[in-house]
Amino acid sequence: MFDDTAALLPQTESPAAPRDYIVGDLQLSVARHECLLNGQPVALTPTEFAILRILLEEDGAVVSAEELCRRIWNDERCCGAANTISVHMRHLRRKLQDTVANPRYIRTIWGVGYKIETP
Repeated sequence: MFDDTAALLPQTESPAAPRDYIVGDLQLSVARHECLLNGQPVALTPTEFAILRILLEEDGAVVSAEELCRRIWNDERCCGAANTISVHMRHLRRKLQDTVANPRYIRTIWGVGYKIETP
């Protein structure tokens, strides 16, 4: 007799392990929820961590403020997203010792969004 009980069980895929990202002297470990700059810990808020993670996941592609807002807060409307994200971005850049004028990690594409500077 054929035993098909295994076919009735839901198939679960094992989730992909969270990645670690490295850009120059910047390291982000998603699994450890840890950011290091030059080997030193950087204290990021959950929103700053989420922004950095999304930009790193996109691997150099431009991400709009609206898209960041949607992915961080699951809000389709994202009223005032550009302003909110720019404030978080300013704080994140300060912590990463990054600047708009001379970006080492995060580049602003004016009128479009943000992206990770890749070497």
